[in-house]
Amino acid sequence: MNKGLLKTLEKITDEEREILQGKKEIERKRYTTQETFTIESKKMLEEGRLITVRPHTRFVHFPKHNHNYIEVFYVCKGSVTHIINEEKVTVMAGEILFLNQYVAHEILPSGEEDIAINLIVLPEFFDTAFGMIGKDNVLADFIVNTLREKDGVSQYLYFQVAGELQIQNLMENIIYSLVNKQNFENEINQVTMGLLFLNLLNVSKSIKDNTPNQYQNMISMITLKYVEQNYRTATLRELSEMVNVPLSGLSRMIKQSTGYTFKELLQRRRFNKALELLVDTDLSVGDILTAVGYENSSYFYRKFLEREEMTPREYRMKHREERMIHL
Repeated sequence: MNKGLLKTLEKITDEEREILQGKKEIERKRYTTQETFTIESKKMLEEGRLITVRPHTRFVHFPKHNHNYIEVFYVCKGSVTHIINEEKVTVMAGEILFLNQYVAHEILPSGEEDIAINLIVLPEFFDTAFGMIGKDNVLADFIVNTLREKDGVSQYLYFQVAGELQIQNLMENIIYSLVNKQNFENEINQVTMGLLFLNLLNVSKSIKDNTPNQYQNMISMITLKYVEQNYRTATLRELSEMVNVPLSGLSRMIKQSTGYTFKELLQRRRFNKALELLVDTDLSVGDILTAVGYENSSYFYRKFLEREEMTPREYRMKHREERMIHL
């Protein structure tokens, strides 16, 4: 990390100074107005802002809490240990922890050389990033559902990406922009977050697998990336051999994590690719079905009518006409 930026983040804050002078615990009113320890965005963010950066408070145990925003926790130097779902998760320098609004966690005391930051982010900040990683991308859907408010489910993603230079540079760019309050920082940081997500999609194997939940997350992300890239020829058996998980266990794990069976994920990806080819090419429907891996044309036509309520030819004409109008 840039030495000047690190020097800024290493400074003892007013809260840390009070702790070093003998205060035994954090002052909750800095973080919440509620009886339960839910850290509130209105306490952390200036009005109208979607994201801010805050150095993690050292020297003290941070008691169990959750947030009403998304937290991105990044360690710049040293390490910081969280306890999530009764499991210790030690985040090392260069690693990233995403926590949604429902994660309850506590943080063990860290030392002066353990420098970490919290990105405090409202969900709408991620809209640009979600657009950049694609709408009909099942791997993107997994990340979106993890970070967006959904059914009150506690979820987190822990990426061990200390060796990924592009990811380190992108995180540093976001932190630098927020610390120095650059012009157009919101727009710049939204795009930078999108680039960060795109790079994280390429390193899905870096997700931490030290708990059953996170192991399942890791397998799910590998599955979704495999389907995304190999939809034409993908098979559950080949995936089973790749991840060294028995067919029955893998099938159950995929369904539990994504809400879809492997076959449904595959058909969804093929269907969306067929829609794309219908609009962007002059290939016949038969050639499109061959290109995306469909073996049963009658099944495709039946599903197409169910979902789009028109034939493939009508779909092609409709969307091309709409495109011409917008031009």
